[in-house]
Amino acid sequence: MAHFYRDPASTASFIENWIRAEMKRSSADGAVVGLSGGIDSAAAAALLRRACGRDGALAVIMPCRNAPEDERDARLAAESIDIPVKKVDITETYDFLANSIEVSCGKLGRGARADLKPRLRMAALYAVAAARNFLVAGAANKDELYLGDFTKYGEVGADMLPLGDLLAGEVTELARYLKVPDVIINRPRAGSSLRDQAQGSDASLTYGDIDRYIATGSAESDAGARIKEAYEGSEGKRESVRIPAVPRF
Repeated sequence: MAHFYRDPASTASFIENWIRAEMKRSSADGAVVGLSGGIDSAAAAALLRRACGRDGALAVIMPCRNAPEDERDARLAAESIDIPVKKVDITETYDFLANSIEVSCGKLGRGARADLKPRLRMAALYAVAAARNFLVAGAANKDELYLGDFTKYGEVGADMLPLGDLLAGEVTELARYLKVPDVIINRPRAGSSLRDQAQGSDASLTYGDIDRYIATGSAESDAGARIKEAYEGSEGKRESVRIPAVPRF
């Protein structure tokens, strides 16, 4: 474990107490999270289960042309942490909406189509949450937030981000502590936009590079410059809705 990573036991305890405080502050009865089959959503779901109890935590699997192993691993995670799970297939909704937009407004690019999925998933989660008086939890980690590796009003369109201050490596250590199955912990994370940009270079970035830079401000070779560029280039994603300061004429 890297020297700048925080202790997973203390981290888990802190976040669980924080989740309970957020529920109390919001007068919520529990929290819901989307379960993708990856390590981040599994760790977030485990924290909700520990903080809210079985009756106050819910995981939702929302496939949309996903690989079969995504749902398999999501169900494995739910079973291992004993969290109730529901399935809401958004494929038909996604296809209908994307095709309707293309008929009316013209061809959608690959990025626009990809961004529809997380936004539809968050819409589904908020509907589920509203029916139960639950909060919506997202599973984005600090690396993703720092790099802008998310869809605005998608994965981070949530009431709380329990992992939002944890580096990717800290989430891995936390997942081990929370007894997330090894098959999920060892599953490669979806490549970040910054790592995708580095493909073909002699020194592709790793999550270790990104963690180290965020935690210490230092990085080897040109990694720091590339990470800084990604951070500055994604600033708009981290901003809230912009409102003009109109003077009283």
